[in-house]
Amino acid sequence: MLKKIDFARNFLETHHEQFLCPVCKQSFQLEGYSLICAQNHQFDLSKKGTIYFLSHSVQTEYNKKMLLHRGKMIQSGMYQPILETIVDRMDLAGNTLDVGCGEGSFLFELSKLGLNGPKFGFDISKDGIYLASNQPIEAFWSVADLTNLPFANQSMETILNIFSPSHYQEFQRVLKKDGTVIKIIPEAHYLKELRAAFYPEDDIKQVYSNDKVLAKFSKELDVLVDERITFTFTIPKENRLDLLEMSPLEWSVAKEVKEAVQKNPLTEITIDVRMLKGKVR
Repeated sequence: MLKKIDFARNFLETHHEQFLCPVCKQSFQLEGYSLICAQNHQFDLSKKGTIYFLSHSVQTEYNKKMLLHRGKMIQSGMYQPILETIVDRMDLAGNTLDVGCGEGSFLFELSKLGLNGPKFGFDISKDGIYLASNQPIEAFWSVADLTNLPFANQSMETILNIFSPSHYQEFQRVLKKDGTVIKIIPEAHYLKELRAAFYPEDDIKQVYSNDKVLAKFSKELDVLVDERITFTFTIPKENRLDLLEMSPLEWSVAKEVKEAVQKNPLTEITIDVRMLKGKVR
């Protein structure tokens, strides 16, 4: 069985032209276990088969513990109807870029549903990318900056933007002429039971509006699909505590409140999202 670093190198042999130096915007050549551009900027494969494209270290609250819980919830089927809708709306054989991929569970689940083209995932969290390198799929994982993507111009058929920030100037640069962005954003009732359990009724976290996100997407891209997906998910017993740890919602929860919810965990959760699909004008 190939080591991760060798598996990643084999992937780069075929796909290194999809990458672009984030420092000088020139193309890369693969030399040994490194991507090197004409200006001699060099990015090396780690033992885990990942590349760190940032020029400095970044602290993020999206740590290993949270991402492990997130991955368990995704793999429990919590987002299955959404993932099935995404697969119905995308090019399954083209290059796919997962923006803010975390631990890689969404790409893994989409692969099980038929996504079979070259897959690229990046995140600003090193913990997330190291976890993603364990996913049993053919994909390339990197630590990168959303505002300075290490991917070539017009190199991607699909950009997945699932519960993560956007940078439309970079999206437009890396998308192929007929490429599309598929964006998933929360709607008003997303995780409403968890919000109610964690926060008082008058807390601002009980209220969510995606109006600004929708307006920005519509301004930057031609909207091809605008679809609301709402359902109730019955949480498997073994995952009920995972739900409490998987989201930024829990970061500011009082210790005693969290302990109370742990003793009486939720059995159902509302999933309420909007799926947008857009293309460059």
